Amino acid sequence: MEFSTDWSIDGYRAAYECDEHWDLRKRFMEAHKESFPEEELVCLAQTFTNVEFMGCRYPAETMRMIAELSKDVAKDFRKERESRLKRTFVGAKDAAEAKVKKIRK
Repeated sequence: MEFSTDWSIDGYRAAYECDEHWDLRKRFMEAHKESFPEEELVCLAQTFTNVEFMGCRYPAETMRMIAELSKDVAKDFRKERESRLKRTFVGAKDAAEAKVKKIRK
């Protein structure tokens, strides 16, 4: 199958998209630009980031395809993410107790 690869990936960045999401989606498209037609690749890349960041689920065949295509891209991204600071969420009850204890001292 022949298709054009003469298109710019950068034109697909959404105005609302944060750097982290765009970088991962862009890496996915760069990795597979030679293998898929433009419209299909853009859709696959969006599906991949939906799975990675939003926890979305798709039909089993789609999930298998995304897992296979994203293997190297996701592995590198997850490794980079491990070295970043982790957010810790505190429940409202625990936060209120900590505040009260601090005031009493």
